[in-house]
Order: sequence, then C-alpha cells, then structure tokens
Amino acid sequence: MELAEGKQKFIESWGKLGSEWGINRTMAQVHALLLISPEPITTEEIMESLSISRGNANMTLRDLISWGLIEKQHKAGERKEYFYADKDAWNIAKQVAKERRKRELDPVVKILDELSKVNGDLKNPEFATFHKSVTDINKFAKNVDKTIETMLHAEENWFWGSILKMFK
Repeated sequence: MELAEGKQKFIESWGKLGSEWGINRTMAQVHALLLISPEPITTEEIMESLSISRGNANMTLRDLISWGLIEKQHKAGERKEYFYADKDAWNIAKQVAKERRKRELDPVVKILDELSKVNGDLKNPEFATFHKSVTDINKFAKNVDKTIETMLHAEENWFWGSILKMFK
C-alpha cells in the first residue's frame, strides 16, 4: 500500500470510529486529516482534501475546537487560520473521555441523583424495584465517573498497568 492510499484508509477508518465516540463522521475525518498532517493546515486545504463545503469545514472545525481535540493557530504576516491536532493518542483518549463525561455521564448522574430521592415505602414492591434499579444504576454511573476521573489525572503507563492488573 502506498502512502496516499494509507492516508485515505486511515481517514475513512477514523471517520467510522468517530461515530463510536459520539461525533459525526466528517468531524472524525477532519480530525484524522489533522492527525496525519505534519504541519498545521488551513480550512481550504481541509476542504480540498476531504471534498467538503466551507460551511461544513467551519462548523466541523468549531466542534473539534470545542471538544479540545484541535487548536487554531496563526502564522505571522498571514490572515489565514491554521489548524493542528495533538498527535498523542493518550491525550486524545483523555480529551474524548473528558468531553463524553461532560456531555453524557454528568447529566445522567444528575438525573439519577434526583431520582434516588424519590420518596416511597420500600415495602411497596413497585417502589422497591424502582429504588433498587435507580440506586444500582447510580452506583454504577458513579463508579464509571471515578474511573474516568482517575484516567484524566493518571499517567498513561500507570493507568494501563492498573487496568491490566484487574484482568490477571
């Protein structure tokens, strides 16, 4: 496989993976392009490489910046904006975990905390079942949250070593 074909395959594959993270395919493809670009690139270069419109490119770049996955840079004497992605896989994983936590887990934990305060009689089977389900899911969600918190503050080698110890 030649480099150009490998790049295209990576961009397509990262695009498919993006939907698993909770982001759209184009967003993941732009991220992939920036990951494999040795230098920061312009919106126009992104549009040309991926055959996407300016509107789509601009919206996607804003989203990637809001996720903390890319940065906007300026070059002295130029009006164009350049975009760059952190190439460190651990940093990317931590940032995706942080954003998914904020967008998905935090709202669920908030609702579960509210639901755990529903009043009722534990002798009532309907309330007892509701209470147990909410309490169990809330406990699980908070354990996931603690795991993410540990990951966000951990060094990569320590984190993976700890995970692997659990499976031995």
